[in-house]
Amino acid sequence: MSMKKYVYFFDEGKGDMKSILGGKGAGLAEMTRIGLSVPKGFTITTEVCVE
Repeated sequence: MSMKKYVYFFDEGKGDMKSILGGKGAGLAEMTRIGLSVPKGFTITTEVCVE
């Protein structure tokens, strides 16, 4: 059984995941990925926000 992922830590996402993480979540993930100083955090998926 495959479980859906609803929470992504900033270091798990990428900038091209806007459809999943939303614009701000994808932006924070990308800033983390390239090494900018971003506080630790997470984003819930857009699917959760719709449901």
